Amino acid sequence: MSIDLSLSNLINVVFIAAGIGICGMSFMHVSSGMHIRKEAKKYFRLFFTLINIYLTMHFFRMLMEGHTAPFYYYGIRTVTFVEFLVSGFMIYMLSLLIIFIAQPGKLGRIINMVFLALLVVHLIGLIVAQFTHFYYYFDEMNFYQRGRGYALSNVMHIIMLFQNIFLLSKYRYKFDKRLFSALWIYLLAPLGAIAVQMLVQDIQFIILMTVISAAYLCYVIIQIQTEKYELQQKEKQRLDTELTMATKIQAETLPSIFPAFPDREDFNIYASMKPAKEVGGDFYDFFLIDEKHLGLVIADVSGKGVPAALFMMVSKILIQNCALIGYEPSKVLELVNQQICANNPERMFVTVWYGCLDLETGKLKAANAGHEYPMLKTPDGHFSLVKDKHGLVIGAMANKKYREYELQMDPGAKLFVYTDGIPEATDANNELYGTDRLVEALRANEDKKPNEILPAVTSSVESFVKEAPQFDDMTMLCIEYKGIK
Repeated sequence: MSIDLSLSNLINVVFIAAGIGICGMSFMHVSSGMHIRKEAKKYFRLFFTLINIYLTMHFFRMLMEGHTAPFYYYGIRTVTFVEFLVSGFMIYMLSLLIIFIAQPGKLGRIINMVFLALLVVHLIGLIVAQFTHFYYYFDEMNFYQRGRGYALSNVMHIIMLFQNIFLLSKYRYKFDKRLFSALWIYLLAPLGAIAVQMLVQDIQFIILMTVISAAYLCYVIIQIQTEKYELQQKEKQRLDTELTMATKIQAETLPSIFPAFPDREDFNIYASMKPAKEVGGDFYDFFLIDEKHLGLVIADVSGKGVPAALFMMVSKILIQNCALIGYEPSKVLELVNQQICANNPERMFVTVWYGCLDLETGKLKAANAGHEYPMLKTPDGHFSLVKDKHGLVIGAMANKKYREYELQMDPGAKLFVYTDGIPEATDANNELYGTDRLVEALRANEDKKPNEILPAVTSSVESFVKEAPQFDDMTMLCIEYKGIK
């Protein structure tokens, strides 16, 4: 097999080789683009595959021209048919890209239907061209010749290009400036090449212009995608920094220095919080209301992350403020509920257990707003649940009343309060840690000090869940009442 080595054919071979090389590099560039969306990768892979088919079919036509054997007779007609057909789909792919970015709504669906109708007309025209000499034909030596209606074979391409120009002009405000320019180049360069090629038959200007403008369009889109990814990474780093600061601020709002009251010998207290995310919605608190009374709080805000943390800080401040005035536990919860319900558009809520311990008598007054049951160990007994009366969670409904109850803590008694992140910790088989295991862990360590009991419970939970992720905050508080000596 030989190829015509005329100047025009040599130029066309150079154009085709350059086109295939550019398409190949563009294909690899798209495939290796780590930050390109999968949809964009698929689109451009198909796009450059179509261009390569177009170039390859044109090159095969050049190789087959001048040969009259039956194989070449049918082969040159087949590859020419595929070449012309693929050229229509190449323009249609550009149309899909513009419609996707412009999002013209109902108009986009209508234009897409017009595009598809034009493709059907294009296909019918190519089929008819196989039996007539209207579009193109091959002479007795199988050389490609233009027919009287050759110009009409480009009408579909020109109509689709002008439709794309209309879309691009109408919805230009939706396009990045660089992408807008690249699309214009892709539209006008082949259009100009079609006009030149209608005058100069032998040199295929449209091949090179199509490939170069397509490669540039691809390059611009990849560059835009990469820049967006880099901006997203910078924003992520900024958010991570802010979350780190939020975690630090939240931790600093909770009592975290132990021993908390080194000059007090009548009680020993310890607490901990392990958030499921960078910041959590659980909180604990303890504070001296006066020299004879100690306030104790354990709470769990609905939700996770920053919103829950903000709600947590508001709730904590309100509870402490009401408690420091000296209100009874039931009244504290009632007042806090009223204040939160008065301005709670997001309908968040918080479960709260609040107790006030009389450090002289060991009498503990407490109220529960939908929180977990506390656990009490008497001096000569074991840890066990205190099934107190639950009220409605804070923030759910205004004007709610809360029941108050009393517990007697004699010297040596210990109280353990916690959030549901402990009993609801889940292993890989979706089995809950449960209250029973919590009681067992507490009883196994009940003779220890509070600052030893909490790490032991944490260790027990972690041994149970193993590698399973933590889904909820885990917060605990333990106090040992020693009494006045």
